[in-house]
Amino acid sequence: MSDPAPTLSLYTLSPAFAARKTGAASALLSPDLGLTTVEVALDETGIVFPDGARLRWADAETIRDDEVGCYALEDGGIRKLMIFSPVTRRHVSLMPTRGAPTMLIAGFPMHRIKDTDPQRDTQAKIKSIAPMIGRVLDTNMGLGYTAIMAARTASEVITIEIDPAVVEIAAQNPWSRDLFTHPRIERILGDSAEIVPTLEAESFARILHDPPTIQLAGELYSGAFYRELYRLLQRGGRLFHYIGDPKSAHGAQYTPGVIKRLEAAGFQRVQKRPEAFGVSAVKG
Repeated sequence: MSDPAPTLSLYTLSPAFAARKTGAASALLSPDLGLTTVEVALDETGIVFPDGARLRWADAETIRDDEVGCYALEDGGIRKLMIFSPVTRRHVSLMPTRGAPTMLIAGFPMHRIKDTDPQRDTQAKIKSIAPMIGRVLDTNMGLGYTAIMAARTASEVITIEIDPAVVEIAAQNPWSRDLFTHPRIERILGDSAEIVPTLEAESFARILHDPPTIQLAGELYSGAFYRELYRLLQRGGRLFHYIGDPKSAHGAQYTPGVIKRLEAAGFQRVQKRPEAFGVSAVKG
């Protein structure tokens, strides 16, 4: 099997531009958004990867000047990793950071990136209901970082995604590869509001609920949906529910209502988790 096409961003190309300034004939850079590094050759026309793929300097400059875009190098040209979703009627794209990329939907990042990064954001969510054991339900897949991290210790992870465009972007993200290859991760394409009620009662030890904003997916914040999540949890099972920055107007407005509805659904020990921008709860 041939190596995947290089996936590049302004951050991963910076060593090549720095080396070019010094007149160096080679540089070390990452072909997969920071996961690994390779030695590339530099000449007057561009950057040459070990497999012979060539990135022209003009295309490299396009990538360097795009702070919110990731690109695949294909057939001697570049392709921005962006798709228009027929489901949400919004553009879905991959946005670089200095580590794992995040996903933009209609221009809004799907992970916390201010004073943190997508991996640390995911770790905070996982840690809030650690240890991650047994069967785990991830109600909103996205780039799959939550499912991938949970699968390190869980016996099985079920992750649900409503948007095929999101799945396609994840499939092009080097940091999401385990989402498609890990033997303990099962992906389900569909609406969590419709799929969750069909799952077996008391079949999960942990639930990670990281929905879009309440304006976009109000049904995933409803008392009826919380009762379904309660039904799915085993006794002693734990839930994490992402809401948003508790210091923001959005977080301050919606967190009290979320807590009230979770408690009404039967959850106990509903606690604010400001470090993870959400709340945790237990099924007693």
